[in-house]
Amino acid sequence: MTEEKLSDLGSLILRVGLGIVFIAHGSLKVFVFGLPRAVEVFAGHGVPGWSAYPVAAIELIGGTMLILGLGTRLVTPLLFCIAFVAGAVHFENGWNYTSPPDGGWEYGIFLAVATAAVALHGPGAYTLPSLFRK
Repeated sequence: MTEEKLSDLGSLILRVGLGIVFIAHGSLKVFVFGLPRAVEVFAGHGVPGWSAYPVAAIELIGGTMLILGLGTRLVTPLLFCIAFVAGAVHFENGWNYTSPPDGGWEYGIFLAVATAAVALHGPGAYTLPSLFRK
């Protein structure tokens, strides 16, 4: 396999993995905990509670767009901001995500870094639009 094909495969794996994670987080807010609880959690971390609504929508829609390779450079800055803030609200707890009682910042910041990598590299060749071009 050529370097270009490996790079495109790496982009696909990273995009799909991130998309799944963002969809899972948005789904938790909407379908498991409920948006009213998400509002409370956001407010408890010093983030405006109302922002739980657009965050959940961006996670669900943006995660789907990442998986499909649609508008990748449009949606990744939004997802980056969400992931960075999710990590930043835990800075005072230390690094490790399993740090009691409220976890650390490692996971959110890792998601932000991975999302930035997708934003900079682009979606790669294996996207839904590429299927229609062939």
